[in-house]
Amino acid sequence: MRSDRRRWVLAAASIPLVGAGRAHAQAAAVVPQALPVERLAAERLGEGADTQPLRKPVPSTGELLPVVGLGTARRYDEASPVLRETLERFAGAGGRVVDTAPSYGRAEAVVGEIVEAAGLRDRLFLATKVGADGRQAGRAQIEQSFRRLRTTRIDLIAVHNLRDVDTQLKTLRELKGEGRIRYVGITTSFDSQYADFERVMRSERLDFIQVDYALDNRAAGERILPLALERGMAAMINLPFGRGRLFRAVQGKALPEWAADIGCTTWAQLFLKYIVSHEAVVCAIPGTAKPEYALDNAAAARGPMPDAAERRRMERYVDAL
Repeated sequence: MRSDRRRWVLAAASIPLVGAGRAHAQAAAVVPQALPVERLAAERLGEGADTQPLRKPVPSTGELLPVVGLGTARRYDEASPVLRETLERFAGAGGRVVDTAPSYGRAEAVVGEIVEAAGLRDRLFLATKVGADGRQAGRAQIEQSFRRLRTTRIDLIAVHNLRDVDTQLKTLRELKGEGRIRYVGITTSFDSQYADFERVMRSERLDFIQVDYALDNRAAGERILPLALERGMAAMINLPFGRGRLFRAVQGKALPEWAADIGCTTWAQLFLKYIVSHEAVVCAIPGTAKPEYALDNAAAARGPMPDAAERRRMERYVDAL
């Protein structure tokens, strides 16, 4: 049995965690007496005092959002029972932010169908994007998003990867003025765009920025996130697991002993707690297409968060892998 991304977690109450440094990788590959993650996560979410997720304010309004959201870039091809259960469990665990985009295949339409059928619209914060050239094409794509998401009001629309950013931001501001959208922003997941991204952040008033940031991909923490704090913009984080690199790096390894100090029982929780403990980060949006992953991720919004010293220890640990 291996300690992989999600399926098994240590029964921490009765078994000490094994150190997971490079020298211990082979010994840590076998995890005794494990519990299914969905069972442990469900138990933790029902413990009472610790059931409310950490929420952070959107600087432009003060609205509080749970720090762990849900991304739909992959595997949202049809409104399956599994995806419906995923969204229902996400909402039931206190999650709100669901991020999607027209370029994510059928994701917008699938989210819209499930949210309508499950009666979840009032409980969720729907975020999507516009990625088109020209005013007419951008407006057409936005109207399509309204139809696909089956809603008359979208919480956030951001310009996807800065595509025709000046034109699309003008359209988004018009829609915000009409009350059809609540927030506007910009996104990127490429460090090659950071210089242009910073330029737009400095020249425009934005509610949200969305950027790639992970424990093994910290460049945005040096440039983009401090600027978001300075400019009063909510930072939403995509690719918080480093495009899967982090899970591959720790495959077969048990959590380090100190993970228990910040309430982590799975690698996903450790990776997410690093992200959401950053001062500028309002929400992380890990891709989530299974109910057990929704519960696992939700647990990262609860319990103690790493302080500055613990964050540095997490960085040193991953850098040494």
